[in-house]
Amino acid sequence: HYETNSMDFKVGADGTVFATRELRIPSEQVAFTVTAWDHQTAERWDAAVRLLAATRGAVKVSLEATQVQRQSSNGLRRQKRDWVIPPINVPENSRGPFPQQLVRIRSDKDNDIPIRYSITGVGADQPPMEVFSIDSMSGRMYVTRPMDREERASYHLRAHAVDMNGNKVENPIDLYIYVIDMNDNRPEFLNQVYNGSVDEGSKPGTYVMTVTANDADDATTANGMVRYRIVTQTPQSPSQNMFTINSETGDIVTVAAGLDREKVQQYMVIIQATDMEGNLNYGLSNTATAIITVTDVNDNPPEFTASTYAGEVPENRVEMVVANLTVMDRDQPHSPNWNAVYRIISGDPSGHFSVRTDPTTNEGMVTVVKAVDYELNRAFMLTVMVSNQAPLASGIQMSFQSTAGVTISVMDINEAPYFPSNHKLIRLEEGVPTGTVLTTFSAVDPDRFMQQAVRYSKLSDPANWLHINATNGQISTAAVLDRESLYIKNNVYEATFLAADNGIPPASGTGTLQIYLIDINDNAPELLPKEAQVCEKPSLNAINITAADADVDPNIGPYVFELPFVPASVRNNWTVTRLNGDYAQLSLRVLHLEAGVYDVPITVTDSGNPPLSHTSIIKVKVCPCDDNGDCTTVGAVAAAGLGTGAIVAILICIVMLLTMVLLFVVWMKRREKERHTKQLLIDPEDDVRDNILKYDEEGGGEEDQDYDLSQLQQPEAMEHVLTKAPGVRRVDERPVGAEPQYPVRPVVPHPGDIGDFINEGLRAADNDPTAPLHDSLLVFDYEGSGSTAGSDYDYLNDWGGEED
Repeated sequence: HYETNSMDFKVGADGTVFATRELRIPSEQVAFTVTAWDHQTAERWDAAVRLLAATRGAVKVSLEATQVQRQSSNGLRRQKRDWVIPPINVPENSRGPFPQQLVRIRSDKDNDIPIRYSITGVGADQPPMEVFSIDSMSGRMYVTRPMDREERASYHLRAHAVDMNGNKVENPIDLYIYVIDMNDNRPEFLNQVYNGSVDEGSKPGTYVMTVTANDADDATTANGMVRYRIVTQTPQSPSQNMFTINSETGDIVTVAAGLDREKVQQYMVIIQATDMEGNLNYGLSNTATAIITVTDVNDNPPEFTASTYAGEVPENRVEMVVANLTVMDRDQPHSPNWNAVYRIISGDPSGHFSVRTDPTTNEGMVTVVKAVDYELNRAFMLTVMVSNQAPLASGIQMSFQSTAGVTISVMDINEAPYFPSNHKLIRLEEGVPTGTVLTTFSAVDPDRFMQQAVRYSKLSDPANWLHINATNGQISTAAVLDRESLYIKNNVYEATFLAADNGIPPASGTGTLQIYLIDINDNAPELLPKEAQVCEKPSLNAINITAADADVDPNIGPYVFELPFVPASVRNNWTVTRLNGDYAQLSLRVLHLEAGVYDVPITVTDSGNPPLSHTSIIKVKVCPCDDNGDCTTVGAVAAAGLGTGAIVAILICIVMLLTMVLLFVVWMKRREKERHTKQLLIDPEDDVRDNILKYDEEGGGEEDQDYDLSQLQQPEAMEHVLTKAPGVRRVDERPVGAEPQYPVRPVVPHPGDIGDFINEGLRAADNDPTAPLHDSLLVFDYEGSGSTAGSDYDYLNDWGGEED
């Protein structure tokens, strides 16, 4: 920390001495003391400073090496004399001439011995090299080229003093060189175009946006101090000065009222930034564009384009648009400030209608959401109010044109008749006679203002039990109703009827009649099971039986089980014991009964009024049993009525049948084998293959024997065939190319193979691409131009001439 004992001068943190006010340096010197404090160690250093008035009005600072006092808690003590060089300021962009002297470094020991001076550091012996140089003998330091503060604002060098032998005579001294800024850079905006927005109707002083420009020059000097101003505003409506800008911060605010998006949606403002604190004469300037969008607020209520609207709707129709309501809103389209919301405020207490918004056109679509009835309401007078999704801006009132009347007429259409009681349920006993009138199932025609007749017919009558009067809907039975029928579900029979009017077009409705049938005792009980098995000894087991009745309570159990008196053997051999109301037990009365199948009749009676009885036959197999009470296998067979001899006969028949099947299979295998190995069992002369058959026919003489037999022979020379163009060949020529593979006749053929051989040859010829078309000669086997073998057909000479 630096302090001075003068009110006119201060020392900065970097050691720079500056004046606190404008001073006039007298012809004599000005002297003061600078004190440096170290707060951590409590040490203090003092230096004496003298200022001399230089020629041409410049101020020259001269610091001479003076005695420095170091003060500590122990008081003052003498220190060694040090050499001190003040900071050096060099203006940037200097035009020279170069090298230009900056300062002279001199030690007070140069009066005694020759001293050599040198400098080290960035700008001297470190890149950038040789920006600064020093005369080693005189100690004068120079700058060798123009400086650029924006490239490097300061340099830190060290000066060294040694004798001619290189011995250090002074401690190295720090040299601080500061590049003085010149106004050589224009302000630069961060963006060439700035975008901002402000609500329409905003009050003066409303913040809009901030623009920023930076100047590369020293911001602590006027060179880098930027000021802003608005150059132009487009459009200049409603005022040419709608905005202003803070010259120091770049904040743009509104300065006038009257922003209206519906008139001006966007402003373009040209901003100028100038350094030298905005001095247009000396400062450098740059410009940028600020685009200010006036955002919409809901300052325009929606208004109907007409005061009344009309529409019509057929009765009983829903989700149908009956009228379109058009509105006008000058706010931003397709925004909450523009989107319309419709509400019916009167005329529809039952909620038959709803007004929906078309998202594209913003129209209100009056839609039927609940069916209307012409017989109840012939017309509706609705009052509809329109508003926006967003509330109106403060101070904006709804317009009287925000409400409109809608008249909706209801059209009468032919409505279908309907059954007031649908489903209709009636109860009656089953078994009522045919022609019994059950009920009148009549329909109502809702068209009270139309004179129409209703006629009835059956739509669904699964059992065809019912009849309906076409005029009045009276229903009677066409057959006997049976509760136990398959068409009955849970005692209910269901039928559907149709009621149709004679309107244009005709309309019809359906009704369902449900008939609950009350059970009567019309079904006798049946015994279960129908078959049973019991051991021949009564003490081992018995048969449990039960009764099944198609009726329901109270026409079912408890049941009465009893054996008939005829034949007497039934009661002699068997006995029935009742277990409960539904179950009984059948068992043997005798100690032993011969094995066999017995038909045991049992009469069962229900509890209906009057009761019904039925005698059922149970087939009981009596068989010998083992110790566990189960029938043995022999016993089961015996019980079935077959003796041992019959069983043996059945087994012998089965063995014989299997033997015959096996012999037949062996015979078929052997026959198949012989078919492939036997010779052809016919006379060679009767073999029609490759033989000439003799017939008792004679030709017409020599005239009909004049044939060119050469056509049946293979030409001996093939050169003319080989030289022919492809695809051109006489029918009597042997194919030159690849021939089709015709079937090979087996050496030892079977009589059944002849037909197969001919059919395979025919198929091969049909699929031969080289064969001529239609009735041409085909070459089956080519055997050369001649044969050394003799002919076995000498009997042809015995045929004789035609005179025979």
